[in-house]
Amino acid sequence: MDMSATPGAAMVSVDEHLATVLAAAASLPVRSVALADALGATLAAPAVAAFDLPAFENSAMDGFAVRHADVAAARADRPVRLQVVADVPAGSPLDPPLAAGEAARIMTGAPLPTAADTVVPFEDTLGGLADSLGEIVVASAPRSLGAHVRRRGEDTPRGGLVLPAGTLLGGRQLAALAAVGVTGVTVASAPRVVVVSTGSELVPLDDLPARGGSLRRGEIPESNGTLLAGLVHGAGAVVVRREVVDDEGDDLHDLLDAVTTGPDACDVVIFSGGVSAGAYEVVRQHVTQMTFGPVAMQPGKPQGFGVAGSTLLFGLPGNPVSVAVSFEVFVRPALLALQGRARLHRPRVRAVADSGWRTPEGRQQFLPVALDRSDPAAWRAVPVSGGGSHLAGRLGAADAYAVIPADLEVVRAGDPVDVMLLD
Repeated sequence: MDMSATPGAAMVSVDEHLATVLAAAASLPVRSVALADALGATLAAPAVAAFDLPAFENSAMDGFAVRHADVAAARADRPVRLQVVADVPAGSPLDPPLAAGEAARIMTGAPLPTAADTVVPFEDTLGGLADSLGEIVVASAPRSLGAHVRRRGEDTPRGGLVLPAGTLLGGRQLAALAAVGVTGVTVASAPRVVVVSTGSELVPLDDLPARGGSLRRGEIPESNGTLLAGLVHGAGAVVVRREVVDDEGDDLHDLLDAVTTGPDACDVVIFSGGVSAGAYEVVRQHVTQMTFGPVAMQPGKPQGFGVAGSTLLFGLPGNPVSVAVSFEVFVRPALLALQGRARLHRPRVRAVADSGWRTPEGRQQFLPVALDRSDPAAWRAVPVSGGGSHLAGRLGAADAYAVIPADLEVVRAGDPVDVMLLD
């Protein structure tokens, strides 16, 4: 799909533009890292268990390791007496022999003696823990042979798949790998990203103290770079450079050449602003490797995309809400695809519109909303921006985007709507 740079060009759909982006997002090289260094990375190869989990048969309860035949008939009016001949705490290497009528006191996680096949919890004996050495009285028969015993490999056998390629490695995933003896994994490289904010009106935050914290007429604080840096980090990528470029674009060619060529070339460049049809659209006028055109969405209609060498180039609109939405719809899936992530898109759920609003004709709408989750059975989507793509101050209150189809003209209070979850 070629997005024409001609003003008035026909809009393409969100799905068409996304397909163009993802077709160019080839997986990055992989690397091997210690498990302790893999947090936040994406698994690039299936991870299999080095050990059985559990590694040995063990007790699921604090109680007594017994032979089921000895206690199968136990009941309150006909208890069974057993002699405790051993004590097996967790971590013990002991494997005590048990003859008929004998038991071993055992703690949760301790290895089950080879001679035993069942565990009787303390609660099913008359003396419990207080009278757990010497002779015990079993007053309740186990539910079955093998009761309260964890079998070797019943969770995951050695060589079994623990996590597939494409899995994001968080705390739970790393713990699962550690439990089966995995000490290192193969992961995708983190995409290296350059963020470029454009506009002569932008004042970098670092410059404000020297100006007494004041702005001249026509100036605004540069916030898109901060927004994009946070979103990039949340997608598992790394911002390696941030720049602010004015509307003249004198340094833009040198900047682009520096970050797209040579051994230090980055993987992605994200421009905010300068992609529309106005007179001072610096990205559109100077970045010849990109094509530009309208996408049938609100906000975020003006979009640019291209490839320079192996670097993906994204041209996003300049209004902050447009930047945030465009990132979620196009840039984030590309960053995840570069990492080989199995799931490229945010989860979506249904919620009820808290109030009504009009939708743009012929364009898919992404409206920032705050989710009222007080009723778990009926979440409510509360608009926070009123549809204005410039309302950066309200964007922080949003934790989802209501996604409205292009053929829907109006949303009424109480209507069910799809929402893309951001947190």
